[in-house]
Amino acid sequence: MATHRKARTALLSTSGPRAAVGITTAALATVTLLSETANATPPPQPSIAEVKAKVDSLMHQAEVATEKYNGAKEQVDQQNVKVNKLLEQVAQKTQTLNDARRQLGQYAAAQYRSGGDETTTRYMLSGSPEDLVDQMHLTDVLAQRQKAAVDSFRVEQVAATQQRIEAAKSLATLTQQQAKLKTAKQDVQTKLSEAQHLLNSLTAQEKARLAALAAKQEAEARRKAAALVAQQKAAAEAAAKAAAAKKSTSTTTTTSPTTPANSSVADQAIAFARKQIGKPYVWGATGPDSFDCSGLTQAAYKAAGITLPRTTWDQVNVGTRVSEANLQPGDLIFFYSDISHVGMYIGNGEMIHAPHTGTVVKIAPITEMPFYGAVRPY
Repeated sequence: MATHRKARTALLSTSGPRAAVGITTAALATVTLLSETANATPPPQPSIAEVKAKVDSLMHQAEVATEKYNGAKEQVDQQNVKVNKLLEQVAQKTQTLNDARRQLGQYAAAQYRSGGDETTTRYMLSGSPEDLVDQMHLTDVLAQRQKAAVDSFRVEQVAATQQRIEAAKSLATLTQQQAKLKTAKQDVQTKLSEAQHLLNSLTAQEKARLAALAAKQEAEARRKAAALVAQQKAAAEAAAKAAAAKKSTSTTTTTSPTTPANSSVADQAIAFARKQIGKPYVWGATGPDSFDCSGLTQAAYKAAGITLPRTTWDQVNVGTRVSEANLQPGDLIFFYSDISHVGMYIGNGEMIHAPHTGTVVKIAPITEMPFYGAVRPY
């Protein structure tokens, strides 16, 4: 009985009023926590304008990374050619060295079979002084040939060693450049994945609003382009009148307007670019089925017989710099302070360019991006 009484007392002490109060307090805390969580103010959602700005920023960063990738890939391609050439030279030097080694082996074997220097024996056994002279002359000739073979072997051995060292260094450089290329590729893919993830998070209604905002911004860019063209025409007309007035005071001879030098080159480049309209933008692509921005301009001028470098950072240094007010069809226009985008001017404030991933080669106003500079590459 005492044992049962103790057990009952212990049970009451753990399941009595104090325990009930503890359970109630815990329950209230849980309910309060759930209530606070349910009533918590959700973080503010970005506006469509902010989303577009973020996507545009990521696309811009991806394009910068693309130009880095293009430069790294060009270096890898050039280094590959150099390495292959060096390895071919090493193989040729090795073959020449083996031939020299084989010739030395033949001389050594012949000397071993003859027992070494036979000058005294030839003197004792020669039938006449003339025979001795002939044999001595032949010995001198053979000795000179053997010395030449030894010298040639040494020269070829040094050359082969140097070629191997140079090839090893070139291979090490290639490995480093391939690592840079891999990093640049990953950087592009990361930026594009972030942008795509952000776009995928939008609802259909938000995507429609985003498209409307993009159309509105493009329309504004076209309005600015039209105003720029009007300014350019006014400046050109004023310059033409001034030139005509100056000419009329000096001569009465009239001449027809001159055509810009090498305009046929620009026409050919523009014609090529027009044929690419509608083809997809693919970073790192140079055609024929897809292009990135600098890949398109490079391919267009290649079709016109002019070789341009691969990246925007190098293309901007080709040819003659021109101002925005003096643009002519065929000029290359570069955008952003980091010179990460390029398009080809076709007149009337418009260009042909490959914008970014998810778009195609298209005609667009040159005012839709911040102008950096322009060049005439012919």
